[in-house]
Amino acid sequence: MNPDLSSKAQQMLPVLDSEMRAVLGFDGNSPEPFLGMMHYQMGWVDSALQPVESQSGKRIRPLVCMLATDAAGGDWHQAVPAAAAIEIIHNFSLVHDDIEDVSPTRRGRPTVWKVWGEAQAINSGDGMFTLAHLALGRLLGRGVPPPTVLQAFRRFDETCLRLTQGQYADMDFETRSAVTVNEYIDMITGKTAVLLSMSAELGALVAGASRETVDHYAAFGLNLGLAFQVIDDILGIWGDETRTGKSAATDIATKKKTLPVLFGLERCDPLRALYQDSKPDQNFVAEVVKLLDETGARTFASEKAGFYSKAALDHLQAASPAGQSGDALNQLVDMLLNREM
Repeated sequence: MNPDLSSKAQQMLPVLDSEMRAVLGFDGNSPEPFLGMMHYQMGWVDSALQPVESQSGKRIRPLVCMLATDAAGGDWHQAVPAAAAIEIIHNFSLVHDDIEDVSPTRRGRPTVWKVWGEAQAINSGDGMFTLAHLALGRLLGRGVPPPTVLQAFRRFDETCLRLTQGQYADMDFETRSAVTVNEYIDMITGKTAVLLSMSAELGALVAGASRETVDHYAAFGLNLGLAFQVIDDILGIWGDETRTGKSAATDIATKKKTLPVLFGLERCDPLRALYQDSKPDQNFVAEVVKLLDETGARTFASEKAGFYSKAALDHLQAASPAGQSGDALNQLVDMLLNREM
């Protein structure tokens, strides 16, 4: 991690963690079971509800929120409740997504539903959704003007709706034989990009930035999220195993409908036939990758990633982020977008 980004993360993330623990009622001891499921999702306790040091996620979204406030000329401490709300709502979505996707593990541990069952996991997620809103309301206690808080709530709820629309589309795609590239872009916009967009937007909003600057931060986050996901799609097929940490062509082996695959399926009859009729063994993976290369799917996806990356950087530059946090935002973009492709 670059020095400015590392310094800011070390300064901001412990404050964020304290805020989330206050909102979710975690005092470092074994919690009662209802809150305990949430604490487990956050990585603070194990499945026996005993306090642990566990993998808690990268906290990229709340960090973007606090950095944006600081870079836009505000006091990042005022944005901490918004950052906490963003990370809690992100984890709410993961609890429900894991149930809907039948995912048994998350961050190297059994998912909430695998430990406590689907019904309790749904209820736990609902509790996190509510507490995320209560976290956002704590902006008032940080001196953020009520009209700004009201606007933040509106954007928060609009983003929550887009998250669920994105998850709907993602699940719908699993049962459809044909999905277009444009439908996929719309899906990842809702499922991935809008939460990062809101993170940057709320940060600038709390700073009291102009409407134009707030809009640039929002567009920066949106394009950053899209670029990140498309790069992820490329790495899921052509990534270097030693760098990505997962086996090459994982997305092909699971017949995942990612951007390069959908581009190829729209243009290549043999690829469509292969996806419909073949079992995903090693030969299948090799043949699919060969056909994707022949159709120019990797080039198309790389150009898309480049387009969104440039748009993110252009909007960030237009927002004129200042100081060490401005440098940290640029370093974060570099870290997220210049992964080995």
